[in-house]
Amino acid sequence: VQVVESGGGLVQPGGSLRLSCAASGLPFSRYAMSWDRQAPGKEREFVAGVSSTGREETYVDSVSGRFTISRDDAKNTVYLQMNSLKPEDTAVYYCKTTVGGYDYWGQGTQVTVSS
Repeated sequence: VQVVESGGGLVQPGGSLRLSCAASGLPFSRYAMSWDRQAPGKEREFVAGVSSTGREETYVDSVSGRFTISRDDAKNTVYLQMNSLKPEDTAVYYCKTTVGGYDYWGQGTQVTVSS
């Protein structure tokens, strides 16, 4: 199982970014996917998750209403659309899935929100 994130970068406060995570080595449509993040000096935290069917989405309170997670099973890809970004959203964002009881993470993509 491999997951590879992309789409991070530097953005001004109030701006938007869309992160992508391409997964391989698993029957993608059968597994829930999620995004976590880790800011400097802080623990990694859950940001958003989507069920295997795509019908259920969950968000940490701090991003609810600003971020949207979605999946495209035809492309084995999960997205995180991030709007109204704030400096406190600055972090490395990681894509994650759990297969057979094991967590698989990507290498992360840096998101920096700064003027």
